[in-house]
Parts: sequence; structure tokens; C-alpha cells
Amino acid sequence: MIEQAEARGETPEDPLLLFSVLYSFWVANFNGFDADVVTGLAAQFLRRAEEQKAATQQMLGHRLVGVSQATIGNLADALEHFDRAIASYNPREHRQLAARFGQDIRVAALCYRSWIRWMLGYPEAALADAKNAVAEARDVGQGVPLMYSLYFTSYALIHCGEYEAANVQLDELIPLATEKNAAQWIGGGMMHRGCIQALTGKPSDAITMIPAGIAAWQSSGSVVFIPWYVSHMARACAELGQFDDAWRHVNEAFKAIETTGETWCESDIHRTAGDIALLAREPEVNKAEIHFSRALAAAREQHAKSWELRAATSLARLWYDRGERNKAGELLAPVYGWFSEGLQTLDLKQAKGLLDELA
Repeated sequence: MIEQAEARGETPEDPLLLFSVLYSFWVANFNGFDADVVTGLAAQFLRRAEEQKAATQQMLGHRLVGVSQATIGNLADALEHFDRAIASYNPREHRQLAARFGQDIRVAALCYRSWIRWMLGYPEAALADAKNAVAEARDVGQGVPLMYSLYFTSYALIHCGEYEAANVQLDELIPLATEKNAAQWIGGGMMHRGCIQALTGKPSDAITMIPAGIAAWQSSGSVVFIPWYVSHMARACAELGQFDDAWRHVNEAFKAIETTGETWCESDIHRTAGDIALLAREPEVNKAEIHFSRALAAAREQHAKSWELRAATSLARLWYDRGERNKAGELLAPVYGWFSEGLQTLDLKQAKGLLDELA
């Protein structure tokens, strides 16, 4: 209807009206995630903004394209769009848009950039963005940007092994979301907490917390990001000896990725599948090696150095345990040597520990 009116020369008084509609379409499709639709809508938004030479709308468009590309694993492209959105943000002019578009654009861009920077291999930069995102969300003074930042920056904290710091944020997020009756953020907080439990030796707690979080998340119409959480359910089930359930969850995660195109976490799900194969009563070493190799290939395709390090560490450990010391070192050493920051984060310390064993 807006396009028909514009074709008759009846331009809306509100220059953001069409963009508000496109943004809403994008949000609904992103939460229900269909890669082709989501990336198409984001590209359409940015293209229209560029055609109108509208700086504010272009900033919004860069954020949408960045989120869309990050979720399908095009990390370098996503980073470029977030850099442009952040650089063009003016608090005096743009902070008021949070009420219109649901999020403060700079806060949202910083949150995602922290996640992308970690995947691309820059843990310290990721943690800096995460810290700034939460601080700026507090300055905005609205509940939704704060909940958004507490949830999304927890990804970077968890990936860096900062589990205590992530739990502190979740201690704030879950009660705040409960007070606001925000089911999506309640669910997001619970899923994150369940992942931390799965990663810190509390599998029984994880297999209770993660499904409850998924149910709350899905009650808002969201399915995006669930494959990553389901893979942590699989890990927890395997540690409890529930291998049928573990493989069912792994297959569920892979099927979701194939159906939706949400591939950002594909490498880590393969790595988790490899770990599960080794946890079996009779370890399936060949199966584990296949999954670790696929994890490595997926990470390299996305230029995701942190995923690559995890996969290389797992595969090198398998080869070392099999007596292939030189082969293990030749794989892991150059991957570890690429990193120039974050050497005290968990993955890098674990890789360094294995390299010391191999020396």
C-alpha cells in the first residue's frame, strides 16, 4: 500500500514508515529463521535506504544485513556492516530510534560485533565490545536494550570461558525479563545458563534448564539460535550416559541448520558430536575423527579462527592419543600461532597446554 501511494506521488509524511514495515517483516522472519528470506529482506532494506540517500535508514540497514550475514556464517561481511553502522551512529540523533525499532542500534551492533570478533579470532576485542554494549545499554535507560545486551554479550563471555561473569549477567537478565514478562529474554537467559552448566560439569542441571529455556524462547515465536543450545543438551546427555538422547539432539541440531541455513555454529556442533563419540562406552574414534575434521573444514570455510582452534585442538588431541604426535603438532601449532590476543582465554590456554604436551 505504501509503494502504491508512492507511485501516485503520495509520499508518506513519516519518512520511516516504509522502513518500519520492512523492519517488522525482517524481525518476524529472523526469529522464525529462514536464511533466504531474512537475507533478502535485509538487502532490500539497505538498498532502499541507499536509493534514498538516507543516512539513518542506511545505518539501520547495515545492522540488519550484519545480523543476517553473521547468522549464516558470512562473518567478514557481517563485521564490515556492523563497523559501518557503529561508525555512523550519533547518540543525539539516533538514540530515540530505540523506541521505534525495538533496539538501540549501536548497542545491538556492538553486541553482535562482540560475537563475530570472537569467532574471527579476536577474543579481547570481543570482550571489549561486550563490556561497552552493556554500559551503553544502561545509558539508554530502557529495559529492552538492556535485556538484549545482557543476553547477546553473554555469548562472548561464554565463548571466552568467562562463565562467572556470564552468570552475573544472567542473574540480572532473568529477573528483569521476568518482571517485564519478556518470554524471549527469559528463555535466552535460561538457555545460556543451561549451556554454562553443561560446560562446567553440571549435566543434570543442564538437561533441565535448557529445555525450559527453549520452551520459553519458542513461546515468543523464536527458533533462531536453538541448534547451538540443543548441541549443549546433547553434550550433557552424553556425560550422563544417555547416548540415544545425545545423538537425537545432535541430529536435531544438524537438521535445523540444514533446514534454516543458520550455519554460524555448524563447526561447534560437529566438534560436540566428535566429543560425544569419544564419550561412548566403546569410544567411536573413527566417527569422532570424521566430525572433528568436518568441524575444522566448516570453521575454515567461514574464516572463523576461534572455531578452527577448537576443532584443531580436538583433532590434535585425538591424533596424539593415537600415537600420532608429529601430525597433531603440525595441525595445531600454526592455528594457535595465528592468535595475537586473548592468550589467557580458555580455548587458547587449552590449546597451549596440549602443545606443551606435544613438545
